[in-house]
Amino acid sequence: MKKYLFLLLTIMTITACHEQSDNNQQTEVANISEATIKTTVAAIEKLHPNANAQIINRGVKHAASLWRNVDGTESDFQQFCEKHFIADASQKELMFEKVSRNLEILYGHFNKIALELQRPLHEPMGDIIDIDKTFGGYSAGSHLIEDMYRNKLAFNIALNFPYYSLSEKEQNAATWTRKEWAYARMGDVFTARIPAEILQNVSEVGSASEMYIANYNIYMGQLVDDKMQTYFPEDMILLSHWNLRDEIKSHYSKGADGVQLQGMVYEVMKRIIDQTIPKDVINNGDYQWNPYSNAVYKDGQTIELASEDNGRYQQIINNFHAMRQMDAYTPLNTAVKRAFEGGMEITQADAEQLFVEFMSSDALKQVGELIKQRLGRDLQPWDIWYDGFKARSAIDENTLNNITRTRYPNAKALDDDLAHLLVKLGFTKEKASFLAERIDVDPARGSGHAWGASMKGETAHLRTRIPESGMDYKGYNIAIHEFGHNVEQTISLYDVDYYMLNGVPNTAFTEALAFIFQKRDLELLDMKNDNPEKEALQILDNFWSTYEIMGVSLLDQRMWKWLYHHPEATADELKVAVQQIAIDIWNEFYAPVFGINDQPILAIYSHMINSPIYLSNYAFGHLIQFQVEQYLKTADFAPEVERLFKIGSITPNAWMQAGLGEDISIVSIIKEAQTAAEELSKN
Repeated sequence: MKKYLFLLLTIMTITACHEQSDNNQQTEVANISEATIKTTVAAIEKLHPNANAQIINRGVKHAASLWRNVDGTESDFQQFCEKHFIADASQKELMFEKVSRNLEILYGHFNKIALELQRPLHEPMGDIIDIDKTFGGYSAGSHLIEDMYRNKLAFNIALNFPYYSLSEKEQNAATWTRKEWAYARMGDVFTARIPAEILQNVSEVGSASEMYIANYNIYMGQLVDDKMQTYFPEDMILLSHWNLRDEIKSHYSKGADGVQLQGMVYEVMKRIIDQTIPKDVINNGDYQWNPYSNAVYKDGQTIELASEDNGRYQQIINNFHAMRQMDAYTPLNTAVKRAFEGGMEITQADAEQLFVEFMSSDALKQVGELIKQRLGRDLQPWDIWYDGFKARSAIDENTLNNITRTRYPNAKALDDDLAHLLVKLGFTKEKASFLAERIDVDPARGSGHAWGASMKGETAHLRTRIPESGMDYKGYNIAIHEFGHNVEQTISLYDVDYYMLNGVPNTAFTEALAFIFQKRDLELLDMKNDNPEKEALQILDNFWSTYEIMGVSLLDQRMWKWLYHHPEATADELKVAVQQIAIDIWNEFYAPVFGINDQPILAIYSHMINSPIYLSNYAFGHLIQFQVEQYLKTADFAPEVERLFKIGSITPNAWMQAGLGEDISIVSIIKEAQTAAEELSKN
């Protein structure tokens, strides 16, 4: 699951905005010439002859890139810079501390407002009505950065804490002190000016997509085959895609019967992808539905229902148009660049190249043959989610459900147990209590997410689906993943040395810790794994999961590149394109392993709808997880987790070097997977 942060709040930390002036609707234009920049730099150098000339030049250029005619004349700009440039190091540090404190107050409270306004959307608090959706899409902070331009705070900060590009950060990473990193992160606060109405629209469209996915439930007890036979419990309701995927995973211990159930779930997925799914069977248990033939029945009689009619792809189109409106106002002038170079601080081209290299590895065929051997059958498309390398794969899910429902009948039971779980993982009682007191557990409408605090004194929120019968194993497994996010969110907020460095380089790093927690879920249920093949199995589980999510991530990347090449595309055209891209990726990277062509399964992921350009974080998360896990083999788990996530939000490779002494790489995971596959093939 993703690390859930309110979309607008994320935008606020890396962008800035300004509307047209109040009454006269004056058109905003950049009005600072190169000549004025040179004159201003010279004037400041004269005022402060001992100051660093490069810092003066960078600060003036950055402030000039943000200044508009509505802010004042060129003369006003020069006077402002001369007055507010800080040459004295102690005064600059004092300003930094005060700005940091105030940004924490602002970001923290706006995050809290968003959390509270969206509670009715994310938690089971009764029926959702239109007013809930309106408040949920409202962003109280959408004018914050605009206001900071109006009162000139933004220019003061940009002048003294200028922006560094990704390449510049990487060049300086080896020599910067922690304070210099923090100064650079303050420079990331103001990088562009995006009108508040555009940010508000992004927020509203994103909220609508969240709701669309949160209500995309399939009533599994209503699925029938050609003989009108049902196969799933009458009360089973699964959210797409997460619960559908996990349902497939849960049947690997059931042999041929499991394959039949998996096949039916896969048919449901294909109907969702191609949008032939009848609209009225979504989030509705009034009808029986045959996903093979697409026939619908009411009281045993065949009836006609309209298909969803590309609603899934219209959500993507809506997000694309909302985010594309930002392009003209930022130096990272596409949503793809903002997601990768701005958010992940990895270029899209580098990510794609890494993924292609990984998915072209011969080790995948070797592992695929091993899975085929273990299953005793040919591979099927849904075996991208093969779960047989996990210890739980040999345990009947009903057994696991009984354990989790007994232990966690409600959210409070899990909340009360958080400190105990952390002690099991090796945290001291004091640290476990500290962390647990700053994490609250809430029931979720959807599959769940982790929402971190943005200021000290507030708590992170762990949300997972908890039926009236208690938390089933799927919900528990997701909850432990989200718990990992919450632990990272709390450590990287409370223990980091500078507020401007709170968090992690990108969400792949919080996903890494979430995966590390999630794989220990049985251990936390006091179910020990004494299998001598445990380490080899864990390596292969990560390797195969990385393979699956890299294909999905590559689809997400190529879909967004396609959208930028076809900006006026309709939902129907996008649907056709996404299915073709998914099939092309499958045929290139999966068909050689699976022996099956033309499968669209990679297009099922809900993140493509409600978390635009996010999926690549999971792929990097698996790589980082593997490298961190390898490191933790010879380290004390809990203290090292604390150390690693106190590093904070420096760039990804700088974090890896500081934490593990190596860059992000696919070399070790491929090598270890080959060795593990060879070991298991002999047994």
